[in-house]
Amino acid sequence: MSGAGSDAEGGLRSRLGSPTWVDLALPVVFVLLLAIAMVSSETFLTQNNLTNLLKQIVVNGLLSLGMLVVILSGGIDLSVGAVVALSAILVGKLPALVEMPIPVAVLGAIAAASAVGLVNGAIIARFRIASFIVTLGALSAVRGLVYVISETPVVHDDPDFLAMGSAAIGPLPVITLFMLGAYLLMSFFLNRTTPGRAIIAIGGNEEAVRLAGISVRLNTTLAYVICAFLAGLAGVILASRVGISQPSVASGFELDAIAACVIGGAILGGGGSVRGTFAGVLILGLISNLLNMYNVQSYYQQIFKGVLIVLAVLARRKER
Repeated sequence: MSGAGSDAEGGLRSRLGSPTWVDLALPVVFVLLLAIAMVSSETFLTQNNLTNLLKQIVVNGLLSLGMLVVILSGGIDLSVGAVVALSAILVGKLPALVEMPIPVAVLGAIAAASAVGLVNGAIIARFRIASFIVTLGALSAVRGLVYVISETPVVHDDPDFLAMGSAAIGPLPVITLFMLGAYLLMSFFLNRTTPGRAIIAIGGNEEAVRLAGISVRLNTTLAYVICAFLAGLAGVILASRVGISQPSVASGFELDAIAACVIGGAILGGGGSVRGTFAGVLILGLISNLLNMYNVQSYYQQIFKGVLIVLAVLARRKER
């Protein structure tokens, strides 16, 4: 049993190992992108653009953080975009359907999102089905459910709810500060708590974790619940910031989340960190901001992000 425990600890250390050359290159890439943005655009450093940039990275920041937890456990969650849409739609529909106050509707929307993660995680952990198959099915089912709930856009008109997405403390949006707090809490959870370390160890050596007496099913399910919870939170924030929720909202957001994680080093069986994922979110946010300023159409941006994922995986593979 002690040998199994040592194997689990060894897997944990390998997945939280010392920074590689790719990790060290991320700050350099960020500074270069920042320099290019400042030189090539007169509007980049305006307060309006910087505030928008800080707000725009919040949704992907929360999604990427949840995706990181699932990837560290050895899985993937393709349903997060649909879960964002579910939460965004429910937070607007619940008050009208059952006459509940907005704070309760927010909790209800996030709870519904978390329930999707609970179902995903329970099926994956209990029946040992590949995570991409289960979450792909969930993506389709949840997206369909969103259209059943509302085929038309939901307008959010509660002033207090809308204030959440626009409030600021000095130059910093409140939702950005909230996202930063989530990253700090997740870093503590993964590195300093038993469930967090168990999730990481499961992705490194599931059998060793099982032999060490740690519940693989429980902690695997927890990873998907955390991911869905953060997706639900992202949906509420997105609805508050934009003021309207389309049933098709967040389509393809899972690609951005996976891209940020991969850029930060979170490859299945290969580690990853909260710090690296945050760097990936910042880099993607800067790239998207630059492309939008130059009016690059969205489908070209999707091509670019797909190529970026492949290049990041190749770079990580080469360093081993």
